[in-house]
Amino acid sequence: MMLLQVVIIIATARTLATVLRFFGQPAVVGEMMAGFALGPVVLGSIAPQLHAEVFQASTLAPLRGLSDLGLVLFMFIVGAELRLTGNMRRQLVAATSIGALSVLLPMAVGLGLASLLYARLAPRGVGFAPFALFLAAAMSITAFPVLARILKERGLVSTTVGRLALASAATADVLSWLLLAVVVVIVEAGHSWDRFENMLLGLTALAAIAFVLCRPLIRWMVRRHAAGNLSSGTLLAALVVGALLFACVTDTLGVHVVFGAFLFGICLPRDDQLLITLINRLEHVAIVVLMPIFFALAGLKTTEDAFNGSSVLLMSLVIVAAILSKLTAGTLAARISGQHWRTAFAIGSLMNARGMMELIVIQIGLDMGVISRQLFTMLMLMAIVTTVMTGPLLTLCDESKARSPAVDANF
Repeated sequence: MMLLQVVIIIATARTLATVLRFFGQPAVVGEMMAGFALGPVVLGSIAPQLHAEVFQASTLAPLRGLSDLGLVLFMFIVGAELRLTGNMRRQLVAATSIGALSVLLPMAVGLGLASLLYARLAPRGVGFAPFALFLAAAMSITAFPVLARILKERGLVSTTVGRLALASAATADVLSWLLLAVVVVIVEAGHSWDRFENMLLGLTALAAIAFVLCRPLIRWMVRRHAAGNLSSGTLLAALVVGALLFACVTDTLGVHVVFGAFLFGICLPRDDQLLITLINRLEHVAIVVLMPIFFALAGLKTTEDAFNGSSVLLMSLVIVAAILSKLTAGTLAARISGQHWRTAFAIGSLMNARGMMELIVIQIGLDMGVISRQLFTMLMLMAIVTTVMTGPLLTLCDESKARSPAVDANF
């Protein structure tokens, strides 16, 4: 049964990804939509018997294992990709202000939304504080990997928009993931301050091990293999084992596995050849084969209740609030930093893309029991909508007309 499920998932994901690329959408949009389409809202409504037979709850355990593996590998590579190039470092002040405001304003909006949504959408027994903090974190996420790929496909990486957006997204994601890590630790520790303290000490020790011990060791391994082939089995195996071990440690501490994998990726030396090797040997497998399984499992957790009655109005409110807060924050911060309005709006449009990072975040919230399936469904649709609109908004901006020699000369 698992093989049939994988065939259906990958075939659906690649088909939708291929179709949507003709409309200028990144492949991840098709993969996310495929996950939603295979869930109870679409396939479950169109062919309920087929959906029930193919995706029986009792047969999903192997898929969850593959999904977790894909998630760990993907977050490991995201951590390895998160870097500031020379050009981006020169823009660090502007990028920090854009990234910070792009997190703070959506966070504030998320906290305000929480007061409206708590009574209706919070799971029973969940306190307001963890619910509100998690919603604030979920609203503040920017999809750094998706943003980078959109810029690369459009040839905008070396432009003012590209450099500032990449640096700002890196800053925003670090802040958002730090907030999310705090929320996870608070929720998982419950009311036990001893457990909370142990989690923080464990994460601090793991970070120290990553940068004090692992980073120099990996740099030595890279130098040793530099004269030969960085894609050697020994080096790749060591890196995969390291990512899995860090994921296991954070899982043991009571923090989600993605944090361990992400931390291990960040501690890697910033070696371009090493990153290319990871992308060629690991990322394609993770994204093409394993991540669609993650999206499908996420889609299976959606519910039709999000489309009933007043829930549609609440979902519309969540989506509109997410778009306006992120778009406004990114645009205003870029404008304050001295950018032309068109350039500023292009940066705000890119910061608005949530992509698969949002799905990872809300999956964590659902696993912890902080959000309900209704809110999970709403936030999943918000992630899809904000990612879909990024390309058309960039086209609307026509950034090539917005470039100004006076502005570019500052960088």
